[in-house]
Amino acid sequence: MKGGFYGLRGKELSLITIALMCTTFFIWAWQKTALLTSLMPPPPLLKLSPDIIVSKPLPSLVSPESLIYMGKNVSLVAEKVIVNNQEELPLNEAAPMSSAQRSNQRSVINSNSVTTTDQNIEIHTSVSEEEAKDKQIQRPETVVGPQGPSSPREVDGEHKQLVEQVLKEVEVAMAAPVRSPHASSPVKGKDDRNLTMRTENQACNYAKGKWVPDNNRPLYSGHDCKQWLSGAWACRLTQRTDFAYEKLRWQPKNCQMEEFEGFKFLRKMQDKTLAFVGDSLGRQQFQSLMCMITGGKERHDVIDVGQEYGLAQARGDTRPSGWVYRFLSTNTTILYYWSSSLCDVEPINKTNPNTHYAMHLDRPPAFLHRYLHKFDVLVLNTGHHWNRGKLKANKWIMHIGGVPNNDRKLAMIWKAKNFTIHSSINWVNSQLPKYPGLKAFYRTISPRHFVGGDWNTGGSCDNTTPMSVGKEVLQDESSDASAAGAAKGTGVKLLDITALSQIRDEGHISRFSLSARSGVQDCLHWCLPGVPDTWNEILFTQI
Repeated sequence: MKGGFYGLRGKELSLITIALMCTTFFIWAWQKTALLTSLMPPPPLLKLSPDIIVSKPLPSLVSPESLIYMGKNVSLVAEKVIVNNQEELPLNEAAPMSSAQRSNQRSVINSNSVTTTDQNIEIHTSVSEEEAKDKQIQRPETVVGPQGPSSPREVDGEHKQLVEQVLKEVEVAMAAPVRSPHASSPVKGKDDRNLTMRTENQACNYAKGKWVPDNNRPLYSGHDCKQWLSGAWACRLTQRTDFAYEKLRWQPKNCQMEEFEGFKFLRKMQDKTLAFVGDSLGRQQFQSLMCMITGGKERHDVIDVGQEYGLAQARGDTRPSGWVYRFLSTNTTILYYWSSSLCDVEPINKTNPNTHYAMHLDRPPAFLHRYLHKFDVLVLNTGHHWNRGKLKANKWIMHIGGVPNNDRKLAMIWKAKNFTIHSSINWVNSQLPKYPGLKAFYRTISPRHFVGGDWNTGGSCDNTTPMSVGKEVLQDESSDASAAGAAKGTGVKLLDITALSQIRDEGHISRFSLSARSGVQDCLHWCLPGVPDTWNEILFTQI
């Protein structure tokens, strides 16, 4: 028998051929199948229209992760820390970019700008950066309670099963791309281009669209709305001189929003109560709505009914835990309750003024338990207070099943946040059959736009020309994947404002904060009138 290849028999050649074909198919399948990345949270996407040209460093955007834009990391930090009931600016959790890094980022973005008409730019979240936050683990610690020191105990079997179930929901939701419930299907137009059309039976996806100039804006005056608007957020009362940001209106793609008018809102909400429960961005949305309803004018037919909800300011407090106002003409009640984490938080030792606080990840705020039956519309939000620095400053200790958390998966800050969002939404969803008239919303996270550093390292948002000029949000998916995944399949609707707010970097308070120190800017909160007014216009259309 001859040696080598030519010595093989026909049967052997057939087997080798089959083996080569199988190997080729295996390699092809391996390349086409995302084995590992399918287990990770999907990156939020911001799809913009093809004409996007960025000529400055991309500002950091809100998410528990760092964003990567054209291969460049943009670090993120959260909102204010509450220390002894006083609001302070955020702890530094991110390293600022040097001038050389900023210059390099600018050149990379410019050289990679999309100029063709059949492509979109996408902003991706870095999974590896989010996983790097695994270092932000809250270690179980001995807590001194009324009965003396105690060590963390294991969660009982029932709660352990609940934790595993919710964690599984989080992983499944984050692994699958979330489509908007209002997503439209592309159809071919007569000009042979893909067009998005809305049929009569399809709801409008208000998260898709663009900002357009409108001389009829704003809907109220920042000078006049002093009855409801905090001076720190009324940029007309500061030294800011450019107010073009007030003249933009959000135009959803291929559909119209109902024009907001105060009397229409009150008529819709006659004999009803709307409640905002969340952080200071929720408070901004609350104040924005009060100004929108009244047109920024003083009203004498509106009374404070905070005592009905236990929100009267206690002696020694700098402010109450919330505000409640009632319009007597229509018996409409608008409420805001401060809950920055959407967790039930309670002192571990009520007799000790320096006690730590139990942060129950699996319990919604006690306020919701107590007053949910009185609400007709509920808007929840959280996100900016989830970092190790805030937990430490507030003396918050994560708890599950009534005991300190001992689950390393939940000790990671971003997983604890996602777990809490899922837990809160699931709880509200479980209550909807009891209150069939209740419309519940979860508002997605509001972006922040620090460039060149963070709040205490020279970060700024001085731009006065919005990056929204000439751009259109086209994505069907929400940019806040954790919130969208939690709301998917529930009766809690998503109030998706992240992407449309992400391209409004010029609308922040910036260096004009009344309490700002030199070199410190507020690129988290918004000027009012401003972007949060649009959140309320979308809410108004959906209630």
